[in-house]
Amino acid sequence: MKKIVLFALLAAHLVTAQHSKRKLVWQEDFKGSQLEESVWNYELGNGCPNICGWGNNERQSYTKANHRLQNGHLIIEARKEAENYTSTRITTKGKKEFQYGRIECRAKLPVGKGIWPAFWMLGSNIDTKGWPKCGEIDILEYVGRDPHQVYTTLHTQDGHGENGHGKKTGIPLIEQGFHVFAVDWSKDKMDFFVDEELVFTYNPQSKNEDNWPYDQPFYIIVNMAVGGNFGGPGVDDAIFPQSFIVDYIKVYQ
Repeated sequence: MKKIVLFALLAAHLVTAQHSKRKLVWQEDFKGSQLEESVWNYELGNGCPNICGWGNNERQSYTKANHRLQNGHLIIEARKEAENYTSTRITTKGKKEFQYGRIECRAKLPVGKGIWPAFWMLGSNIDTKGWPKCGEIDILEYVGRDPHQVYTTLHTQDGHGENGHGKKTGIPLIEQGFHVFAVDWSKDKMDFFVDEELVFTYNPQSKNEDNWPYDQPFYIIVNMAVGGNFGGPGVDDAIFPQSFIVDYIKVYQ
């Protein structure tokens, strides 16, 4: 037991030392009464006509009305409204984009079959290169049909969709309270963390544009989907409303 405690203290010390060498370059604390539209974009609707179902056969339609800022938190609420599901999806595309560094959020997850919250990033060249050539960094994905699991995944030209580069990590108490989800991204590799525990590393030895599109700026996305290819075809309507609560987002470089 003493060895375990000492190891945990050492790990925490190393993380603190690592952070001290970096500069906090951007922080979103959600302190105001509404999101700053100089930073955040709203993506609205069901993705049609270009990517109906947001490319994943998702069942929700995104609105500006399914979120609020309260007590320094962003609260995204998924609802069942008549025959429709609604939620919110926001991005920093064209406004806050980052290349390398530690990108993290502190969040509390929703629960229930059909829920699919995410904190993730897309390459800024998506409009010219398309997906998955632009690259995708999924720092956090959680699906309510598979409780106590966190997914961290990278999508590239040579590995995407069900063949993405990533890992599913079992964390028994992940649904309880707030947790920190982070990626430490350098020119050489990506390390993914949950509550400062390393859960996955991606480091292709021979890098090219098909396996490493991560030498360019990426923008941040926060959303909560319902159903879909990954969220699952079955949705338990009894769970709604559900809230995905984000305390902060920080970027260190």
